[in-house]
Amino acid sequence: MFRWIIRLLLNGAALLFISWLFQSIQVTGYGVAVLAAFILGIVNTLIRPILNFFTTPFRWLTLGLFWFVVNAITFALTAYLIEGFEVGPWPDSFITTVLAAALMSLFGWCIEQITSKSD
Repeated sequence: MFRWIIRLLLNGAALLFISWLFQSIQVTGYGVAVLAAFILGIVNTLIRPILNFFTTPFRWLTLGLFWFVVNAITFALTAYLIEGFEVGPWPDSFITTVLAAALMSLFGWCIEQITSKSD
């Protein structure tokens, strides 16, 4: 449980860093960033498998590159659900959202590697 809380707090910090990097992505504070990280985890758990199932032909045709689009959709959906977390106007900020979502996934993977229990 403690490790999960640490991961959530670090993911919130990663989201704040991403909002600092990209001008069109706005996060109003650390509390909003932690809540967004929590909701992003729920969206990735519940909605991403459905999106992956329905976009399987596109992922095959693009040799896996459509994964970035699925990431951007889940990232934008999270921003839509949370007040104080904005990704900018669609479709103008699509490329920025794709890059930010990919960076968030990379940070999430790094956080998972750092905080995972080593046997």
